Amino acid sequence: MEDLGLVPWPPEPIRTERLVLREPEARDRATYIDLLTSPEVHTYLGGPHPRDELERKTPEVPEQRPGSFVVSLDGSMIGLILLRRATDHRRPAATGKADLGYLFLPRAWGSGYATESCTAALDWLDDTLPGEPVVLTTQTANTSSMRLATKLGFREVERFEAWGAEQWLGMRDPVRGSG
Repeated sequence: MEDLGLVPWPPEPIRTERLVLREPEARDRATYIDLLTSPEVHTYLGGPHPRDELERKTPEVPEQRPGSFVVSLDGSMIGLILLRRATDHRRPAATGKADLGYLFLPRAWGSGYATESCTAALDWLDDTLPGEPVVLTTQTANTSSMRLATKLGFREVERFEAWGAEQWLGMRDPVRGSG
């Protein structure tokens, strides 16, 4: 994976009980734009992107790069999981670690899809890069994201002010291979 070492990309689709995590495809473009222009999705992310700008700039196959998983339910995109290397613009405690991000359409909220798909993505990362620590940043006001971080095993590293709000940085300790 481009940002997480020499991992072959894309992996085979990851199947859970209800979902499939797969590489983005051209059929996902409209949903991808809906996701990024949703005021509800971007309540804690600085606000939605302008639709006309995204329509112009989004390639035929959106987010087609290592670490990007479309979350699919019954063949349709409902969300996006991103695993990237945290860069220098992040907090010093996060820099260089795997960084988990996720976005879901409002119609998919409250059904456990975020927990199910993030768990599957983290399991994939644990198998692919054993011993890799993972960080996650969210606004403390985003109580749903805070609950998800706890369910996924993230523990608080620090709180800080950024983008006009209190942010929470959590870390998930590395899972060691059982070999």
